[in-house]
Amino acid sequence: MTRFLVVPQWQGSPAARAMLLAEGAEAIAGDLPRAARTPVEVPVEAGESLETGIRRFSALTRVRDAVSEALAASSEPAVIVGGDCSVAVAAIAHAAGHHPDLAVVWFDAHADLHSPQTSVSGAFAGMALRAVFADGPWGPASVTADRVVLAGAREFDPAEEDVLRSSAVTHIPADALADPATIADAVAASGADAVYVHVDLDVLDPAVLAGVSQAVPFGARGEDIAGAVRELRSRVPLVGSSISGFAPATPDAAVDDLGTILRIVGALA
Repeated sequence: MTRFLVVPQWQGSPAARAMLLAEGAEAIAGDLPRAARTPVEVPVEAGESLETGIRRFSALTRVRDAVSEALAASSEPAVIVGGDCSVAVAAIAHAAGHHPDLAVVWFDAHADLHSPQTSVSGAFAGMALRAVFADGPWGPASVTADRVVLAGAREFDPAEEDVLRSSAVTHIPADALADPATIADAVAASGADAVYVHVDLDVLDPAVLAGVSQAVPFGARGEDIAGAVRELRSRVPLVGSSISGFAPATPDAAVDDLGTILRIVGALA
């Protein structure tokens, strides 16, 4: 049975109503098998930056350590159910520790390529992908940039565009995801022998899924994401995954979106 770590972290988000992300994680968890769910405790308090330039950094490090400990408790891969997307950083580090030639596929409407020096908000979610392949206050890099695939991103700040131009990160636009082989081909070209997949739900078009904090038009369809993941895992072992970014406005609105979300979870699991 697939195991799910439920991590209702909200402290990494720049959104004004970031607590909705905790509620979204719990809503997804409610539709998963009870026996397969492991809750990871998230601090109630916001936390302090500790002079890192990252808001709420002290709370984020507590969650990072708790996720790492929960992953180490079993050799079976897990699906992380967040919260904000920075919950994936610790999980990717864990997977890379076991698979040195790991690739990372990061589905997201936003690039998440900021550093503490370039971020206006100081929110770690906007730095999460950068933290995967660059050293920083969060710790050492887990993978090299040439094994990172950013998929579906369509909103970039100038500093993020600079990182994308100067690094070996592969960017695949949302409209290319209709071909399920596109992601698998990019991972195969990296030479990776294992892959971690992260899905921030704002990669989807707002007409497909409404319950996100920062919707961006012209996104992907749910079936495109699920199809790309299924094709990818038929060619490269999937050794970890995460899904995040669900922020339903109301419980009734959550019900409307859960069908699409669970199809993606099914592809990851």
